[in-house]
Amino acid sequence: MPRTVSDGGEDFDGDVCSQTASQRHTDSTHHHHGYKVGFPPAKGVFAEFAEGVKETFFADDPLREYKDQPRSKKLWLSLVHLFPVLDWSRSYTFGKFKGDLVAGLTIASLCIPQFCWVLFADSSFVPPLIYALMGSSRDIAIGPVAVVSLLLGTLLQEEIDPVKNPLEYSRLAFTATFFAGITQAMLGFFRLGFIIEFLSHAAIVGFMAGAAITIALQQLKGLLGIAKFTKKSDIISVMESVWGNVQHGWNWQTILIGSSFLAFLLTTKYIAKKNKKLFWVSAIAPLISVVISTFCVYITRADKQGVAIVKNIKQGINPPSFDLIYWSGPYLAKGFRIGVVSGMVALTEAIAIGRTFAAMKDYQIDGNKEMVALGTMNIVGSMTSCYVATGSFSRSAVNYMAGCKTAVSNVVMAIVVMLTLLLITPLFKYTPNAILASIIINAVVNLVDYETAYLIWKVDKMDFVALLGAFFGVVFASVEYGLLIAVAISLGKILLQVTRPRTALLGNLPRTTIYRNVEQYPEATKVPGVMIVRVDSAIYFTNSNYVKERILRWLRDEEEQQQEQKLSKTEFLIVELSPVTDIDTSGIHALEELLKALEKRKIQLILANPGPAVIQKLRSAKFTDLIGDDKIFLSVGDAVKKFAPKSSLNV
Repeated sequence: MPRTVSDGGEDFDGDVCSQTASQRHTDSTHHHHGYKVGFPPAKGVFAEFAEGVKETFFADDPLREYKDQPRSKKLWLSLVHLFPVLDWSRSYTFGKFKGDLVAGLTIASLCIPQFCWVLFADSSFVPPLIYALMGSSRDIAIGPVAVVSLLLGTLLQEEIDPVKNPLEYSRLAFTATFFAGITQAMLGFFRLGFIIEFLSHAAIVGFMAGAAITIALQQLKGLLGIAKFTKKSDIISVMESVWGNVQHGWNWQTILIGSSFLAFLLTTKYIAKKNKKLFWVSAIAPLISVVISTFCVYITRADKQGVAIVKNIKQGINPPSFDLIYWSGPYLAKGFRIGVVSGMVALTEAIAIGRTFAAMKDYQIDGNKEMVALGTMNIVGSMTSCYVATGSFSRSAVNYMAGCKTAVSNVVMAIVVMLTLLLITPLFKYTPNAILASIIINAVVNLVDYETAYLIWKVDKMDFVALLGAFFGVVFASVEYGLLIAVAISLGKILLQVTRPRTALLGNLPRTTIYRNVEQYPEATKVPGVMIVRVDSAIYFTNSNYVKERILRWLRDEEEQQQEQKLSKTEFLIVELSPVTDIDTSGIHALEELLKALEKRKIQLILANPGPAVIQKLRSAKFTDLIGDDKIFLSVGDAVKKFAPKSSLNV
């Protein structure tokens, strides 16, 4: 059986098995003859620090493309880095524009009816324009988002009553938006994008499914025509609102409009899924629904029968608001606090959405670039009567389904929204809220990805726990709690892996010089008088004690077995260090304690294949002097040949 699968450890050719014993013996002698574990050249403190900083903050090597370029080219590359639009616009075609136009019109048709319950309609047209110039996601639809709107509204209302002091309320909202933008841009500028990495793929799948259900449940207000509906987003509050209003809160005309158009939208989606050429049917369906339902309500005057409609939208665009931001006084600090909280939530959501849709279309988005784009967009937004805008789950899903190709769909949406604000807002007066609800429910249905969830369950149970944590957190509490739970579980998983690394007992694969995990390869035989242990992670203060205790436990178990079966006692303990990428002072201290414990039992400690960082630190700590250079080997095979020559001759 060819053994191409290995579980780590030494790298030997898989075809060793086919060699003859004499060839192999001469080969391995020749292969390792005269080689000892090498010490890497010593680096200065500054060089080591600089390398660490580069790997942490500049892992993507952003300056790579600037090397050996003329000044004009460097300037152009800097502009492209800041404004990705300069790069992708060069390969922009009419075919792409068709997709973007349909998608832009579709998400605009979603935005327009939402103006009635959104703080400032301008948030739907200033930020998307800025994002289209600076953002790197092709699918994200920018604008006001229910989650951030609810969070921001709650935090603002704790400070100022919007009914009694509308101007102060607006001013605090602009101040919070300004600081939300500053927070986002600074995180990106200082290249702290890796903070967002704590959202694992599993957590995002759970978060999206939870967000989809939460958004769909919120739409029951419009779909059932309920007037008094909860402001909370958790499933219990929503269900109480829905069933509490069953007697006289539901409106049958609204339900008829909403459910019939929802059925129409789901049917068009099904048609488009079955026949890819008919994708435009489902893309154009929301817009058709808005037009037809508005027309029907206008003719029948269904609004007189209690069908909730958009009613009055303020015409025109709000003035600049730079002078309305609080630059001093008590509200400055409050605006800063609210801005940081809502900015972080908005950022996490936008990047989670961007990553999700980027993965679906197989392209990369740069977390740091996204942060700078979102931050700049909100800073400009705060000065043009906008409040915190971010990527919207529901609209991004509609945008994606409608076949957007680039960020131009955001530009189309922004232009349509601006024209609507200036010219045709009165036409949308009779749009029923139920149609908006059915469009959003139709869009979020696809975000519940049960197939991926099942796959995650099959592959990694701990990942599935993170997925469930995010899902239930969003559904039963709020989006913020869902994100917090997901991040906490992901961090817990990392801590568990760091504090309890895997260790393995190695045995010799018959007729080879390969040593592998005896659990993975039951045919691997133990070497008499020698115990070989492999540690499968870096040895740090978090796990050094566990590693030492675990190795001693392996020894205890081995000794009990030897007494029962009257086998020869263990004389040598070989620790295979190939997977150990790093070690700290606590790790070295644990090795010293292990050495003392072994000396009491008259067992010699031998190290095999320590990496460059490990051997350098062991040497600096004088551990190599303590153990002796003759006890450090290039491979387990070499160590066995030296200390257990009888068994290595059998190989």
